[in-house]
Amino acid sequence: MDDLVVLEAVLTETEAELICSILRNAGIHCLQRQTSFSAGMTDGLPVGGPREIVVRGEDAGKARETLELRRRS
Repeated sequence: MDDLVVLEAVLTETEAELICSILRNAGIHCLQRQTSFSAGMTDGLPVGGPREIVVRGEDAGKARETLELRRRS
């Protein structure tokens, strides 16, 4: 994934995966990763803490629209 954009940050990995699932169902490639704020919170294990939802820059507008429509319904 080139030209990555942080779409939003959430508090848990579970919430991040739910959002990525919605985006993937809409055909938008997505990944979630630890924020720099949460780095080190779990002694180097890649779990827990705040997560960033990341998409391609070219998909950011469609991703925001998709999530906004989902939140309205």
